Amino acid sequence: MTRLSTVALATLFVASASYAMAQSRVEVGVLDCRGSTSSFVIGSVTNLSCMFNPSGGGRPEPYQATMRRVGVDIGFNQQVAVAWGVFAPSSGTRYDLSGSYAGGAASATVGVGVGANALVGGSGNTFALQPVSVQGQTGLSVAAGVAGLELRPGR
Repeated sequence: MTRLSTVALATLFVASASYAMAQSRVEVGVLDCRGSTSSFVIGSVTNLSCMFNPSGGGRPEPYQATMRRVGVDIGFNQQVAVAWGVFAPSSGTRYDLSGSYAGGAASATVGVGVGANALVGGSGNTFALQPVSVQGQTGLSVAAGVAGLELRPGR
């Protein structure tokens, strides 16, 4: 129970920190990702297929992502779904979200679970990925640590 409380507090911290980061930026769309995770005791790797949906109603853009988390990561997850609000310094018509992102991550799963990942990066560290809603996943795990996301154009 103590571990679950710790993860819940870490998730709350990640979400509130990401809200503060996004305050000086404009929301330009939503990045919706789905994939699967391979967990290790001190980290995990998640491969994701993503779709960026611009706020202005432009054409959706596909991306592939690999998220690596370092920290406590015990258990196994089968499927992960996460959506991030994408924030940029200003609004525009096209965005290249490709690049490296880093930030905090926390999650807990027993059957169905939740988590949050707040990340900053991309071209010149100009984009912030703020959790739109909590991450949904299936499996059995508890995790908290630092996350890195490599986002590249998809097909």
